[in-house]
Amino acid sequence: MSTGSILTIILNYRTPEMTLKAAEAALAEMEDLCGEVLVIDNGSGDGSWEKLQAGAEQRGWQSSRKIRLQQSLVNGGFGAGMNIGFAAGLSDGSAPDYYYLLNSDAFVQGQTIRSLRDFLADHPGAGLAGSFVQGTDATPHRTAFRFPSIAGEFEMAARTGAFTRLLAPWVVAMEMPEAETQVDWTAGASLMIRRPVIEEVGGFDETFFLYFEETDLCRRAAKAGWRTHYVPQSQVTHLGSASTGMKDWDRTPTYWFQSRSHYFAKSHGRAYAALATLARIAGTGLYGLRRLIQGKPQADPNHFLRDLVAHALMPSARPSPPTVPSTDPSIRETRLHSPVSEDLK
Repeated sequence: MSTGSILTIILNYRTPEMTLKAAEAALAEMEDLCGEVLVIDNGSGDGSWEKLQAGAEQRGWQSSRKIRLQQSLVNGGFGAGMNIGFAAGLSDGSAPDYYYLLNSDAFVQGQTIRSLRDFLADHPGAGLAGSFVQGTDATPHRTAFRFPSIAGEFEMAARTGAFTRLLAPWVVAMEMPEAETQVDWTAGASLMIRRPVIEEVGGFDETFFLYFEETDLCRRAAKAGWRTHYVPQSQVTHLGSASTGMKDWDRTPTYWFQSRSHYFAKSHGRAYAALATLARIAGTGLYGLRRLIQGKPQADPNHFLRDLVAHALMPSARPSPPTVPSTDPSIRETRLHSPVSEDLK
């Protein structure tokens, strides 16, 4: 018996081959579930759109009513791309009961989507549910978190056992729960959201280009009375940072600092945001001393402290781009059960 329809949304940004593999795995799970897979090319501008269409044709998806492609000519970031998916809904024009957000470098494991859907169906007060995420080498990724705070910023930067024990209630990254548990927020790599949550609190805040957007969404949901849960029986394999290159950052990009500042100012006010930055600076400085005295390894990208201070002294808030509705002329959709060439005429 069906317990609700699902729209699985996968954003592509310049990783078309990987996105097609992620969509292929998701589609296999969705065949037995009510709903569809929507793949959105998020303004890649590098031929990804054409590669996605060609890959879909090679896989014979034209005859499937379970998957479709959509193109945004503008890359407004992760949240903006997902908002396009929320606005698009199902192909018949209806809204799904659940939105399932899946990274283009994340691969579902057979019952990933069903497990999240069934959990939310069985727990009416739960609005969002995230998966156990592991790397391709089976190393678990942290996906259960507390909301960022002044104390959490200091602990994260100091990387010192004594402070971690002292500030345990504020440590952002929780120890991995072995069973389902309520959390403050969870990663957007594999995240299911009940439709009324989006209707009540709105979609993603598009001021966040990348990072902190799911933290903000979970916080707004919590203020509206919706719980977020970590559901380890739902599992995905995640390559990680395929689109952003975070693992190989030589220097932290400006948009990370902007997103961080916006989150603290929006959630707690500018004074709290300033104190959170001071705490991060103090913790980073403390770890810097430990590097000098104890030979600790470099933990942050090059010039992180300098960039953090510079951004704090000369903040440049990124303006909020308008939400792009599904009817915007910068959006193209391919319904794969019709000939691709006809859809683009």
